[in-house]
Amino acid sequence: MRRGSSANASTPPVAVPLPSGISNPCFFQKHDSGGLPGELSRVNIEESDGDSADYLYATRTESLIAAAQMGSIEFHIWGARTDRLERPDRLVFDLDPDEGLDWSDVQDAAFDVRDTLADLGLQSGAIVTGGKGVHVWLALRRTRGWDSVKLFAKTFAHVMAERAPDRYTATMSKSKRKGRIFIDWLRNERGATAIAPYSLRARPGAHVAVPVTWDELKDLDGANRFSMSDMAARLKADCPAAQCRTICRP
Repeated sequence: MRRGSSANASTPPVAVPLPSGISNPCFFQKHDSGGLPGELSRVNIEESDGDSADYLYATRTESLIAAAQMGSIEFHIWGARTDRLERPDRLVFDLDPDEGLDWSDVQDAAFDVRDTLADLGLQSGAIVTGGKGVHVWLALRRTRGWDSVKLFAKTFAHVMAERAPDRYTATMSKSKRKGRIFIDWLRNERGATAIAPYSLRARPGAHVAVPVTWDELKDLDGANRFSMSDMAARLKADCPAAQCRTICRP
């Protein structure tokens, strides 16, 4: 719990409550709709229509426990912290493979994105999502706003797709993804979210989204390699995401 709360500290999350279990329909809980535990923190955020609403977030172990008691299994987070919501502190490329592609294709894509970012002088980290894909992410110093971060992410993804159109697409359309990996840059819009590090996934097996080193990624046999039973040992080791935050800020 402490690792999860520290890795996602002060970041507005979207919880996915599943009071009837993983196999039943879920919903996304962004706002304080009333009657929710006091252990969950609130922050008032101005929305795109000009209105404001209270969003939930978790900075403490007891916050995550309260969310779990609501039946929440999966957490998605903003790319900014509550003290400076208009200045993102992380940028994410979600590598989403088309059905039929091999895990090795996703691995190769992650290293390709990493190396291309490195050519720009940008160091990045990796998170296996607990599903099919990998998040390649950057820690940011919060010197730019959402529009600048989104523009960079969009431009980078489209350049990657133009260089290797047989491997990548930067377009969300399912028809454009056939046999390709979608480099999802849309996670970097204001209000958009990505799976939180150390979150369970609300799907059969309840795998865990885990930050990994690049050496580990090379040897993994899937993005859903980690389960709850792996976490006790995993959490005793240094967190690759924390290390990336120390060395990766451009």
